Amino acid sequence: MARINGVSVSDGGEDLAQTYGYARNSLVELTGRDPEHGIEPTEVYAHAPGLLEAYGGFEYASSQLTGVDKRIRALAELKAATMTNCEYCIDLGSQIARRWGLSDAELLALPSYKTSPLFSDVEKLVLDYAVAVSRTPVGVSDELFEALKQHFDDEQLMEITHFIALENMRGRFNLALGIGAAGFSEGMVCAVPAVA
Repeated sequence: MARINGVSVSDGGEDLAQTYGYARNSLVELTGRDPEHGIEPTEVYAHAPGLLEAYGGFEYASSQLTGVDKRIRALAELKAATMTNCEYCIDLGSQIARRWGLSDAELLALPSYKTSPLFSDVEKLVLDYAVAVSRTPVGVSDELFEALKQHFDDEQLMEITHFIALENMRGRFNLALGIGAAGFSEGMVCAVPAVA
């Protein structure tokens, strides 16, 4: 349960009810599931209506980016989620990744991706990048970035970086406010948090 209660529809009115409906429908479309606490971060953001509106637009714009294949995006975001240890993000991200083509074996292999035969060399570079961007302080070497540039153009690198940074923001927001797993991957394999 979150440290801050979300804003109820009865307190927020019709506009908030529409926002919640859109958020829920978007997550159902992404995951194929509709857990009771699926939109808890949105409900907490509703304490600042202007920020909720802007954040919703930001998430929508992010969802429209198509420069990288969904598998690469899923790997980048989910690895970042495991780096922050955000239960909500790992739960949601595991279900999205599964729907975008990752197998249960690949979800479980994320902690040992460097030696896993399940990931291509390019995917391992993206996973290395997600780890490097998610560290505090950020630790992206020139060598790693140059290796990525052999496979991705500037727009794609911007998108991959954006997805990793956005996942870090989501995770840190959820962790600070005590927002836990919602049940998107309930009864299924889920990625595991990275070991510090």
